[in-house]
This record gives sequence, structure tokens and C-alpha cells, in this order.
Amino acid sequence: MLDRMHHRLAAARYLLVALVAAMATTFAPLLLLGATMTVVAGGAGFVLLPRALAALRTWAEWHRRRAGALLGTSVAGRPLPGTGAGPRWRRYTADPDVRRDLRWIVRAVASGLPAGLVTLVCVGDIVFTTLAAPVWWLFPTGTPLRLMLVVPITSWTAALLAPVQVLAVGALGWWAVPRLARWHARTCLAALAPSPQEAMAQRVDALTRSRADAVDSHAAELRRIERDLHDGTQARLVAIAMRLGVAREALAADPGAAATLLDEAHEGTEEAMAELRAVIRTIYPPILADRGLAGAVRALAARAGIPVRLEVDDPGRLPAPVEAAAYFVVSEGLSNASRHGGAAEATVRIARRGATLAVEIHDNGGGGADEARGSGLAGLRGRVAALDGAVTVASPAGGPTTVRAELPCGS
Repeated sequence: MLDRMHHRLAAARYLLVALVAAMATTFAPLLLLGATMTVVAGGAGFVLLPRALAALRTWAEWHRRRAGALLGTSVAGRPLPGTGAGPRWRRYTADPDVRRDLRWIVRAVASGLPAGLVTLVCVGDIVFTTLAAPVWWLFPTGTPLRLMLVVPITSWTAALLAPVQVLAVGALGWWAVPRLARWHARTCLAALAPSPQEAMAQRVDALTRSRADAVDSHAAELRRIERDLHDGTQARLVAIAMRLGVAREALAADPGAAATLLDEAHEGTEEAMAELRAVIRTIYPPILADRGLAGAVRALAARAGIPVRLEVDDPGRLPAPVEAAAYFVVSEGLSNASRHGGAAEATVRIARRGATLAVEIHDNGGGGADEARGSGLAGLRGRVAALDGAVTVASPAGGPTTVRAELPCGS
């Protein structure tokens, strides 16, 4: 019940802010028109118009973020037109997102004003009726109390209509306000969303970049494996072969020295096998095949070095690349939390929602995670992008840090 109440209060707050924002947005066409007229008048608009359009983009993006937060939808930012050929004002006027911003003005006002007014009437009537009726009765002034939706109250009997009005308007607001809030939020997101053709082109570009990053990441991974094998396992095997050769020559002349060399060769063999297993685990951890993702993550938490709280729903068997990517996301997130972030504890959440596997690692460390400093997050981003997934990192200075990956895993 408290969650439902909180949800409706959030919707009412969203629409009341949207009402004020819609009234402010009605002035946007006048400001843009003024900036355009300065182009015709004297040329100052070549500077003012791009700035006005940039301000409109910032205003629209604020509404998108609010709408996305209300609907629980991830909203990617839309950057302003970058540097390129031609004057700045031409790049702005040719940008399809700018045209969407202009169309959004109409939809934001057309949906924000009526939805906000309905919310204002409901909330205002409830607050006014609840507060004004008792005050009027306790401190009579001889003037009839006029409530918003009923006849003037001139007696205590008529005042009994106030609770009825509160219940009626409250029921209307309880039902209508969340629906109006979602309608307004969807309207804003739809007005600023790219067309299907543009979305497809953006998707192709993103996939092209992710595939190129995946190829580079794969090549780097192969070089790392080759380096690990060459510098580690191969070097130990060469040392073992040399010891065995010396032991064979010394077997007849000095059996004791030969036995010592054989012991050293045996120890070197075990160390080489351990290193080889470590390299294999970086390719595809065998524990995934043995225990599945849930069991493998529990093993990671057990050896993380800090207390880890697990909220892991068993997702069942997943495609091997998805399990491996999720495993390495958790491994890297916990490693960063304990070694670099200075965290005292961490939380790992894994849940499957339809065709998407969501993996989240949250820690209370010092934050400030930076992909450019070689924290391993850039490699994770490439690994996940190769599966058409996405990684988001929130790590402000001072913490906390949250790493979230969404991986498509089929239906």
C-alpha cells in the first residue's frame, strides 16, 4: 500500500512540475522566433540561433530524463551537433534532432497543460477542502466557504459534504493521475524518439562499432593469452626439460643430484599446470560448465576479499557467451571494489527479465572508476557490446560505484 501511495505521489509531483514546465515552454517559440528574426535583421542570429537551439535541446533532454525516470526506462543522451563542415547554424538547422525538439514543444504543451491542470485540481481541492473547512468552522467569518466543486457552505450540515468531496476527488486522482503521468511521459519520449529509419541507421552504426571493438578486443585477448603462455607456461616447461636433461646425465654419476633435479622438475610441472589452468579460466571458466552462472558467482563472492551480499535469481541455462560475459562482469566489478575502490562491502544482483539478463555490482567504495586508467571496464564494455549488450558505470568521486550490464539472452 505504501508503495502504491509513493507511486501516485511521484506521479502527482511529476505532473505538477510538468504543468509549470509546459507554461514555460509556451515561450520557447517566441524566443526562437526572436533569434531567427535577428538573422534576417543583422546577422547576430547566426550566433544567437544555435545557442537558442542548444538551450532548447537541454530543456528537452531534462524532460526526457524525467519521463524516463518515471517510466523506469533508460534514456540515452542526445549530443548537440559536433564540429564539422559548414557554419555552426547550418549544422544545427540540418540536425534531425533539432526538428524533433521543435515538434516536441507542441506535444509537451498539449499534453502537459491538461494533465497538469487535472492534477492541480485534484491535489488543490483535496488540500484546500481538508484544511479550509475545519478552519472555517473553528473561526467563522460570516462569509460562506466556497469550495472548488460544491455549493457554498453556510452551515455545519453543508460542511459534511467536504469529506465526501475529498473522497470523490481523491478517488478520481488515485485512478487518473498515474495514467496521465505515464501518458505525458510516453508522449515526450515519443516526440523526441528517432524515426524507425533513423533508429535502424543508428543501430547499424552502433553494431558496426561494437563489432569492430569486439574484433580488436578478440585480437588483444589472443595476444594476452599468447603472452601468458609464452612468458609463463612455456618458460616453465623449458626449465623442466632442462632439469630433466641434466638429471638424465647425472643419474649414473650422482643419483642424489638427479633425484633433486627430478623433484624440482615435478614442482615445476605442477606450477606450469596451475598457470595453464589460470589461463584457461580467463578464456571460459570451467566452473560455469560445472555449477552454472549462479554457482560460479557464489564462488566469486566467496573469494572476493570483502563481504558480498548476493541477490541472484537462478536464470537457468544461458548461452555460453552470455554466461561468460556475466561472469567476467561480476569478477571485474568485485575486483575493482576490493582492490581499487577500497570498498567495505558489495552487492551483486543478477536477474533475468524476459530476453534480458541484468547484472549489477554495487559497492560502497571511494568511487572514481575511470575506464581510461585501465580498470578493466573498457574490456568489459567491448565484451558485452559484442553480444549486443550494454554496460553503464556510475562511479562519482567519493562513491558509491555501480556497474550494470544488460545482456540479451534469448526468450
